[in-house]
Amino acid sequence: MSKLSTKASDRIAGLLDAQSFVEIGGLVTARSTDFNLAQKETPADGVITGYGTIDGSLVYVYSQDASVLGGSMGEMHARKISALYAMAMKMGAPIIGLIDCAGLRLQEGTDALEAFGGLYKNQTEASGVIPQITAVFGVCGGGMAVVPALTDFTFMEKEHAKLFVNAPNTLDGNTVSKCDTASASYQSESIGSVDVTGTEEELLQEIRTLVSVLPANNEDDLSYDECTDDLNRVCEGLEGCAGDTGLALALISDNNFFFETKRNYAKEMVTGFIRLNGTTVGAVANRSEILGEDGTAAETFDGVLTSAGCRKAAGFVKFCDAFNIPVLTLTNVKGYKANMHQERKLAQAAAELTYAFASATVPKVNVIVGEAFGSAYVAMNSKSIGADLVFAWPKASIGMMDAKSAARIIYADEIEKAENGAQLLSEKTKEYSELQSNVLSAARRGYVDSIIEAKDTRKYVIGAFEMLFTKREEGPARKHGTV
Repeated sequence: MSKLSTKASDRIAGLLDAQSFVEIGGLVTARSTDFNLAQKETPADGVITGYGTIDGSLVYVYSQDASVLGGSMGEMHARKISALYAMAMKMGAPIIGLIDCAGLRLQEGTDALEAFGGLYKNQTEASGVIPQITAVFGVCGGGMAVVPALTDFTFMEKEHAKLFVNAPNTLDGNTVSKCDTASASYQSESIGSVDVTGTEEELLQEIRTLVSVLPANNEDDLSYDECTDDLNRVCEGLEGCAGDTGLALALISDNNFFFETKRNYAKEMVTGFIRLNGTTVGAVANRSEILGEDGTAAETFDGVLTSAGCRKAAGFVKFCDAFNIPVLTLTNVKGYKANMHQERKLAQAAAELTYAFASATVPKVNVIVGEAFGSAYVAMNSKSIGADLVFAWPKASIGMMDAKSAARIIYADEIEKAENGAQLLSEKTKEYSELQSNVLSAARRGYVDSIIEAKDTRKYVIGAFEMLFTKREEGPARKHGTV
């Protein structure tokens, strides 16, 4: 391997199967001679590139070295990564970038800029064709910050890594001490640009886990695994997880496997991968609480759609559709978040979520586990926008809004004039529930295919996806949509 810092090479060794890495372009050095660069050593021009395996599956990887010219990216550095992309595209294998880069090399000027633009183009062409993963271990600043944003999944070391377009101290009225906008916590919790944070060792293992459940490319699916779990396993107590759907997804998955994406961002919306009968399935779910080890709620949420949650789910569904990964949703939503901040962008975000579900042609199954009210429910993979099968738990409620609120609106005058308004409201609530919000009412109209016991959810969704395995669906002839 190239004579770079041990960090760059050790990260590759920690990521790949033992002794599987083969370096490409190890003798490449900087081409520019301006500013006395010819007199400075630039081994491998600051980046190790090559290929290896993760659990026996081919992957391509590049690892940057911050010790070469201050960790800057020069022309040949960028060209090496672009060449790796070209090879990964030919072979149809994932590409993983281990980032530690201060930005473009100023001494190489437009040569570096041109090569850097070529990297953007290669990433764009690879999008939806091969999985792209980046992990930020050091600095990732300026235009380099666009690189992880162009990939499908981003990991970030929680203590020392920095991810920014403009450094925190350059922002008007801000300092690092006030708000470290480049930190892993800010990027993962407030921005949602990072899927997983952790130590270097934890991130390398998390990447290996993610790669194990992803297809190699958009045509050849190597994401299947032998199922050693009971396909008809009864999930006792699953009805208690209607609020904590992250836990519910883990319980129905093969051997309780669940890889959550963007896990610190918009926690009221859950996205991630599970396995059902050995098959990778993308999961999207509304969440109103996170249960602690003692079974009580450690965190609670409103059970509504937010702009951040909508965009989080929409991006995830688009990834699944691009790589032919089936999608399962667990729906428990009562409406939209209502405040001035949300109103600025909620309609557009909800449109993106609706579009993502409606345009996805992969198998889509929805399980209504709690409330399913109004257009927020419609946007959550309802049958009306294309879900192939919809199941519901017996205590689910489906309608325009909760029965009590609906009765209060419809019978406002009668309730106000009645001597015992509270009793009349209770009677009208029950009447409305039986007519409009009852899950049986929705099933009679064909909006729900089956009402199932919560504990039987695993076997029903496995059966549904097996039936939908050969699904073929073509959209209208067009270049692409505009939402």
